Amino acid sequence: MTGLNDPKSRLIFALDIPSLDEAVSFVQKLDGSVGMFKVGLELFIKEGPAVLTAIKDHSDAEIFLDLKLHDISITVQRSIQSLHNYPVRFLTVHCSGGETMLQAAVKGAGDSGLQILGVTVLTNLGPDDHREELGYRKDLTLKDLAVARAGMAEKAGCAGVICSGLEVGVIRKKFKNLKTVVPGIRPNESDLGGNDQKRVMTPRQAIVAGADYLVVGRPIRDAADPKEAAQHIVEEITEALPGAK
Repeated sequence: MTGLNDPKSRLIFALDIPSLDEAVSFVQKLDGSVGMFKVGLELFIKEGPAVLTAIKDHSDAEIFLDLKLHDISITVQRSIQSLHNYPVRFLTVHCSGGETMLQAAVKGAGDSGLQILGVTVLTNLGPDDHREELGYRKDLTLKDLAVARAGMAEKAGCAGVICSGLEVGVIRKKFKNLKTVVPGIRPNESDLGGNDQKRVMTPRQAIVAGADYLVVGRPIRDAADPKEAAQHIVEEITEALPGAK
């Protein structure tokens, strides 16, 4: 397992791609340039566990299975137990499922090496969504909610959390043992205002704020040269790490 001292290990490429063939193509292109490949719900439903095996057949990078499980505790536990024979390092579950469900997820992972990450608040949600659509208390900010859920994840025994760059600093300070994985990363300042994400940051900003891992999809996937785009992000991560000259 590559440690965080290697800047490349901090970069996770999101395989938000609809087919196994396309996914394998990107894995081959990016092998050696990223530390982990993230398999999301769309690709996993389309291709099933075969995509996990295919990644390991074409790369030494680790695998992050981003299913955001949210169900009754025993269903979550048994579902996770069924993954023990697959080469997955990280798996996501929704913190909104409650502490008992998170504990069941951790129990399901057992000593298999699979690590559970709790999703705090999705990065496509902004303050208006939080207050008007989701029905939370109007005096509870998104940051408050993310921090509270991170605390729940730590108490349940999760290895880490998914949070936006806007919350990672306070979560890192308050819960030092939790790994922090930050999606919504945009390498160019000009891209920070839109698309499907509302709470976004540049790689440099997120690392300085305290992120352990960065999840990047479209900026690499849509680049003319995906490998070069990934390498530029790794360079930015390197420059942002403590002690960098």
